[in-house]
Amino acid sequence: MISYEKEVDIDNKLNNYLKIAGIINNVFRPQKTLNVKRIKLYSTLALPTLLYGSENWTITARNTRRITAIKMKCVEKTVGYTWMDYKINIEIAKELIIIPVLDKIQDNRRNFSKLKFI
Repeated sequence: MISYEKEVDIDNKLNNYLKIAGIINNVFRPQKTLNVKRIKLYSTLALPTLLYGSENWTITARNTRRITAIKMKCVEKTVGYTWMDYKINIEIAKELIIIPVLDKIQDNRRNFSKLKFI
């Protein structure tokens, strides 16, 4: 499923990503689990689900906003921040040493273009 017109692929990936991040948040509560372990689970389970096939996506400004917003929303919940903590997304990313998703998508595209097909 290559994304075009209704961008079905991106929508499906974002929905699956939200489901997995929600499961991580429900099973491993912020009060009972260390943030380091929760971020590792997030990086191992949720992020690859979102990034699978991303080298073929057509990234528009709308998709950029959606992907960034959903990722930060999930990371905030994973770590246990709420909107009342008054944390800016940039501060959270620096604190947790998280690489932005859009940078990872660009890396996937660069690596995909280097592949030689026989």
